[in-house]
Amino acid sequence: MAETWTRRLNERAAARRAEGLWRRRTTLAPGDTRRDFAGNDYLGLAGDPRLAEAQAEGARRFGAGARASHLVAGHLDVHERLEQRLATLTGRPRALLFSTGYMANLGTLQALCDRHIPVFQDRLNHASLIDGAQLAGAPSRRFHHRDLADLERLLVRAPNDAPALVVSDGVFSMDGDMADIAELAATTRRHGAWLMVDDAHGLGVLGEHGDGCVGRAHGVDDVPILVGTLGKALGSAGAFVAGDAALIEHLIQFARPYIYTTAQPPGVAAATLAALNILGDEPERRTQLFERIDRFRREAATLGLPLTDSHTPIQPIVLGDNARVMRWAEHLGRAGLRVGAIRAPTVPRGQARLRITLSTAHDDDAIDALLEALDACRREGIS
Repeated sequence: MAETWTRRLNERAAARRAEGLWRRRTTLAPGDTRRDFAGNDYLGLAGDPRLAEAQAEGARRFGAGARASHLVAGHLDVHERLEQRLATLTGRPRALLFSTGYMANLGTLQALCDRHIPVFQDRLNHASLIDGAQLAGAPSRRFHHRDLADLERLLVRAPNDAPALVVSDGVFSMDGDMADIAELAATTRRHGAWLMVDDAHGLGVLGEHGDGCVGRAHGVDDVPILVGTLGKALGSAGAFVAGDAALIEHLIQFARPYIYTTAQPPGVAAATLAALNILGDEPERRTQLFERIDRFRREAATLGLPLTDSHTPIQPIVLGDNARVMRWAEHLGRAGLRVGAIRAPTVPRGQARLRITLSTAHDDDAIDALLEALDACRREGIS
């Protein structure tokens, strides 16, 4: 039997290598001098010493770990304060912490849905949203990307003897484009459905207060279920779900990834509180970020680089061919630049791309180096 399993694993590995889809981890050490255009640290907070000090002080005060789940003995004062701050930021009555964004999405969908609840998802939603509906056993349909007419057609055909749930990313993680939240909300309301938005890549970046593409602009009546992550623009780790009291109490009672997981380390919660302070006190960080986005897009267009219609920090360059993407990424790596090389199944086949992410932490020299290296790939015909 062991030989059968070994053979199966080897066959799967060989098939993935043959498709050019083998993934490799890169181990980074302190002092790595490569410029990072692959991460999601949009406001440059992950390396801010104020977050590191807040995390250390949180660990000294509360301990390195929370010791138990939130429902046993792990829900500490620092967690409670963070939930209240996140609710205020997003304009919701309540918020609930999860250890990761993946767990927040799985837990929410598993707790809300079953085989009787139809779920309608944007075709380019994050894998955790797709997996969450699958875990719940919910009948799922995927509408064309940002195509509200297609969503309308699916909702019209849905059985009306059960509530429906519409689910979308706020900012799509591989394309950088945004959902039309207002129209999504109007469409779901017309059909008596609920709307769930995962604003992982909008929180901290978009909105008048860094409250994301949903936030206070679209209240709980428009978007009853709002998910946000803390490990991207806020520079720490974890995630949350925000909504009304009934939703949050339901998740506390029924979301298995919440109930059966040790609570977030208290130092991480303390670091996130520090990040929220900086977000409020230093709005110029977001201004600087969008200045960098505008500059990159303007100069990349001048160089003839194949940009997509994204005005967020996520700036993909779609090259199509897996091998070509890897060669461009390797060339950039030799130039001291780290970018994401994204292939199927993360994106559709034939849509392989460099996923470039911009940050407040990138200065003019870093952006110049990136543009020069990309232009060299184009001019030298690396394919």
